[in-house]
Amino acid sequence: MTASARFSASDLIAGLAIAGLLLPQAVAYAGLAGLPPAAGIIGMFAGVLCYGLIGESPYAIVMPTSSSAAVLAAATLALVGTDAAMRGLYASILVTASGVGFVLAGAARFGALSNLIARPVLRGYSFGLALVIIVKQWPQMVAIPAHGSGFFAVLLGELRTVGAWHRMSLAVGLVALVLLFLLARIRHMPGSLIAIVAGILASPWLAARGVALIGPLHLTLSLGGWRLPASREWLPIVEYALAILFIVYAESYSSIRTFALKHGQAVQPNRDLIALGVANIVAGIAHATPVAAGYSPTAANEAAGAQSRWAGLSAAGLLLIVVVLFLPWIERIPAPVLAAIVIQAVSRSLNLGVFRPYFRWHRDRSVAVMAVAAVLLFGVLNGLLAAIAFSIAMLLRSLASPRLSELGRVGEHDFVSIARYPHAEVLPGTLVLRPEEPLLFANAEPLIARARHAVNARAGTHLVVLSLEESPDLDGTCLECLAEFETWLGQRDVRLRFARLKDGARDALLRLAGVQRSATELDYSSVDDAVRGLEPPSDSPRVPA
Repeated sequence: MTASARFSASDLIAGLAIAGLLLPQAVAYAGLAGLPPAAGIIGMFAGVLCYGLIGESPYAIVMPTSSSAAVLAAATLALVGTDAAMRGLYASILVTASGVGFVLAGAARFGALSNLIARPVLRGYSFGLALVIIVKQWPQMVAIPAHGSGFFAVLLGELRTVGAWHRMSLAVGLVALVLLFLLARIRHMPGSLIAIVAGILASPWLAARGVALIGPLHLTLSLGGWRLPASREWLPIVEYALAILFIVYAESYSSIRTFALKHGQAVQPNRDLIALGVANIVAGIAHATPVAAGYSPTAANEAAGAQSRWAGLSAAGLLLIVVVLFLPWIERIPAPVLAAIVIQAVSRSLNLGVFRPYFRWHRDRSVAVMAVAAVLLFGVLNGLLAAIAFSIAMLLRSLASPRLSELGRVGEHDFVSIARYPHAEVLPGTLVLRPEEPLLFANAEPLIARARHAVNARAGTHLVVLSLEESPDLDGTCLECLAEFETWLGQRDVRLRFARLKDGARDALLRLAGVQRSATELDYSSVDDAVRGLEPPSDSPRVPA
């Protein structure tokens, strides 16, 4: 720990406050992952301890989460079906592999990894995932076997078996849900712990009436014990491990960054990658669930007054005492109560208001809706990948269909789009063009084709100024297209100048073979300077674009 992460009374109080939240959720999310309750408890200790010792955020609580548990459940079900022993084995391999991926990404300084998942995708995915989790928790609420694996298959199976629902289990689950939602309105109230304690106290009476309890917990550590998967299984294992990695880091980074910005603190994503990696490696080796910095425990920790990572470590110390001394009591938790805890926790994601800005802005609406639909139609894993692929496809579509604006002069020096400002002056013999998206291999040819069309449409053009302020660099395709464009202009006695070049683009153009120009011809810091052909004084520094 850093020197600034000193223990304080506030951390002890915060740790005591959040301890009641961590244990019930850890046990509940283990069931969601298709693993025994002990896997959630061990994962909770692995996450809190490892991140507390290595991580940076004073508020982040790393533990099993609903998203990571659901992804792991879908992955193991796809790999080995319903065999409990094999699911536990492959879960260990997947969690460890995702942890190794985190450490490698942190060592390679891939801290911007979460940017691969756009926010509309995350919000749509979270909404759809919440629906899937609620539907798949319902069999535990009513004590019936799950029918099918997809969202609609499970939902239809539940509706067809209404007559077989266990009424006492349903009553217990509904009472627990109402209690949880009511207590959630009271600040600092450990609703999950209260529901758990109430369920344990009533467990003898409930068990006599057919309500299932979670049963014996075996917390003995069984490290390793893997067998080498068949060669044909390595590719899907890598794919599923990457899916777990993406969702864990996207969820964690979102939580960590939110509270860092709130308190004006710096974020160190590469260090967090390594901390999350070590936590998941330890969890995987110990046959536990994957762990992430969930928003609800992190928010609860911050609200309880945590000042450093000692708050999480204090909670882990208290929970260790509870687990050692009261393990037989934990085994008496009614299954419908755990299902209610999961449903109440994920219900926070069922907020249609998060989509309202995208419809008001007319941006990314289809991406958010597609993310919801993909999870419901294709499942947790394939839905996430389909949503990410769709968002990237929409980005590529936008980049591959760029806009090219013609600029005109306003006032003495300013140049603006004549489509937006029709009164702007079009200079005779001069054509000023500006790509509105970064120039890259996917759009270079159509952009240059539009530029040629603009030159042909403007008779008497002798100078073309290309303003490239939107392009931080130029790849090989861009350079080839620009060289061909300059040659084409030269055949028509038209000169080409570049304006507002970024450093990377300027350096690339200087190295462009076959084009003779001095460095000062690439130093036009404004469109006006390029139009006038003004060169900066030799003793003055170049103004960056």
